[in-house]
Amino acid sequence: MNLNQITIPSINIERSISFYKKLGLHLIVEALPNYARFECAEGDATFSIHKVEKLPQGDGIYVYFETSKLDEEVQRLLKENVLFDQMPMDQSWLWREARLKDPDGNQIILYFAGDNRKNPPWRID
Repeated sequence: MNLNQITIPSINIERSISFYKKLGLHLIVEALPNYARFECAEGDATFSIHKVEKLPQGDGIYVYFETSKLDEEVQRLLKENVLFDQMPMDQSWLWREARLKDPDGNQIILYFAGDNRKNPPWRID
């Protein structure tokens, strides 16, 4: 089994398209006003957003996008007036992460983990 795509909710698809294009995703389906799908710059998975009337309550959705150039990407996005809740920081789980929210409040984590993404020292064999 392989992960094909993640779909998250949005109140305003057009606004979300603009945000995710800034992050560097490539728009491949634009079915306004209800749906959009993107390809990531690396890998084979896709990412989509679908229109909802009401957003989920609580902590919501966390989406992780990995880049080996995390600090440079954050600097690029800051120049495009993207606001971060947390600047790049080394975490105890051996990932370097920056955190922000998309226009609908979904949690977006830009990170770099390298080999630790799938093979941390505490991995179960």
